[in-house]
Amino acid sequence: MAGHSKWANIQHRKGRQDKLRSKLFSKLAKEITVAAKMGDPDPDKNPRLRMAVKEAKSVSVPKDVIDRAIKKAIGGDAENYDEIRYEGYGPNGVAVIVECMTDNRNRTASTVRSTFSKNGGNLGETGSVGFMFDRKGAITYPGTVGDADTVMMAAIEAGAEDVESADEGHVITCEGSDLHEVSTALETELGESDSTKLIWQPNIQTELDLEGMEKLMKLVDALEDDDDVQTVTTNFEASDEVMEQLGE
Repeated sequence: MAGHSKWANIQHRKGRQDKLRSKLFSKLAKEITVAAKMGDPDPDKNPRLRMAVKEAKSVSVPKDVIDRAIKKAIGGDAENYDEIRYEGYGPNGVAVIVECMTDNRNRTASTVRSTFSKNGGNLGETGSVGFMFDRKGAITYPGTVGDADTVMMAAIEAGAEDVESADEGHVITCEGSDLHEVSTALETELGESDSTKLIWQPNIQTELDLEGMEKLMKLVDALEDDDDVQTVTTNFEASDEVMEQLGE
């Protein structure tokens, strides 16, 4: 029975991972379709589409899925999506930003509000937590492109603000409005990046213990499970005690 139980757990985990992967692919395909519909269907002439395609490739979305998403926009049979940002508080007062694409605003608002309430949070008004975040561009490169000094010099030349380097790679940040310009300049020096995207970077962080983290992750998982939700960002910071428990 132990062997059967272990196999069942592995199957359950794999099923969950496959489900999450499928949802991620669908959300990225939706972003590609919307970007292609709003601008030029050629990624080289449409910065938003180019970023969306690159992000999809970075998580191994198949080429045919990407091509199909673009053709859907060109063919004129793509749904009309509204882009909406929701802001609220999670457990222990953690700030949460939820970005959605929806063809039914009422449905999405109701679901997001309900998800916050069921998981110890509260949906707030637009702007209620936005001041705790800055809109930034994030460009990631593998560690193989060069050492920290090489990447730092390239980032400075490109007009970036900061670089975080580790063995597994480099994360370069810049003002959100400068993302296209900075990423293009970096490609000249370092080659094509692994990922180029806009993020919400916390400028105020809320510290959580392990129990608080678990409650917050439950809320984040529930929100991300919604097909209308594209991204969820929080301003939580793990306490020193939690970092020790996690072996950091």
